[in-house]
Amino acid sequence: MTNSPPRSLITRLGIPPTLAWGYLGLLLFMIGDGVESGYLSPYLIDRGVPESRVALLFTVYGIAAGLAAWLSGVLSDLWGPRRVMWTGLAIWAAFQLLFLTAAIPLAGYPLMMISYGLRGLGYPLFAYGFLVWIAGVAPRARLGTAMGWFWFAFTGGLPTLGSLVASGLIPRIGSYGTLWAALALVAAGGLIALLLVRDDHGGRRPRGSGDGPLATLVGSVTVLWRNPRVGVGSLVRVINTASQFGFFVIMPIHFTRTVGFSLTQWLHLLSAMFATNIFANLLFGVVGDRLGWRRTIAWFGGAGCTVSTLLLFYVPHAVGPNFPLALLVAAFYGATLAGYVPLSALVPTLEPKHQGQALAALNLGAGASTFVGPAVVAVFVGPLGVEGVIWIFAGMYGVSFLLAHFLKLPDEAGTSLPAADPGSATASASAPA
Repeated sequence: MTNSPPRSLITRLGIPPTLAWGYLGLLLFMIGDGVESGYLSPYLIDRGVPESRVALLFTVYGIAAGLAAWLSGVLSDLWGPRRVMWTGLAIWAAFQLLFLTAAIPLAGYPLMMISYGLRGLGYPLFAYGFLVWIAGVAPRARLGTAMGWFWFAFTGGLPTLGSLVASGLIPRIGSYGTLWAALALVAAGGLIALLLVRDDHGGRRPRGSGDGPLATLVGSVTVLWRNPRVGVGSLVRVINTASQFGFFVIMPIHFTRTVGFSLTQWLHLLSAMFATNIFANLLFGVVGDRLGWRRTIAWFGGAGCTVSTLLLFYVPHAVGPNFPLALLVAAFYGATLAGYVPLSALVPTLEPKHQGQALAALNLGAGASTFVGPAVVAVFVGPLGVEGVIWIFAGMYGVSFLLAHFLKLPDEAGTSLPAADPGSATASASAPA
């Protein structure tokens, strides 16, 4: 009997060793992408672009990003994740160059719309292409942890460290120069990930009969009802961040005008909320692998967000502008949002032969949450007020708690998983769920 060689620190942390450079590259890429998040809007307004046009510019960017998030999974099934990531990097760099060298100096709004709007296709193709790559490489027993590290790098860069980099660079090289620094960071991160990662799962995948481009594209939508568990997972993903985007609409006004916090205090609460979320993403990836993916989603995500959403409203409402207490409930809400992290591991495992399609469906749910949340506010804040909207969001989280119990893996549902390559997301021994 021979002793197995000691595992590396990277492996013990739950990061697939062959993809380690990819995580670093993703972090740098998302830092570059997030540099502008805190100041681009006022910068453009100061340069004479009307506020309404800036809002439209960001709307087009968001639509492009949502489309690319969906396509990332589809194209990864067709081309392989590496090519999708190269495409995302090329789009981001090319349109950022156009934005910086022509659109901004000429103050040409149509050119801004084309360059900045289409640049929105870049980061989802790069980041979510890597997400598909992880799903094809990480052992199933550690897939939740691997996905937790993905979201740690993703949210650590956008907007947290990106905004921090901007705050340090703007006083030294100015707002325009900082946008060039963002391009350098994105290029560096993209090249690190794509040139240093050596893994065969990033290449084009073999396809069976009927898996042509059109069939794959259509399949990324039909998988929602072809595999109802994937559809349920996508719906749970909509609920996951719907309140977050709804709160961006109503909470700044509620906390400053009704509760009595200053705008600076509210921004600090928001920062604490998402700083907590970054580390909770990693924590719940590990917890999901140990406790079970479904249980983590149901209890820490669904039940946790039901409670934290109500506390976020009622604690400040009851005690007034008490910053330490508000900080605690804001951090608790940010942490429970991360309870849904195992969805990124669970959903592609529900459709092992078409992981890209399953992740495309999941990303479709993520994109839908960006307008479902504000839509709930728009429809119900008038007749029900902020308190009524809070209860609607809490109720949605209660529904997600129930839905999570239907997210059984194929082997749990009484069917065996198909054979997979060693080290793939479906090849490991039975994982918790």
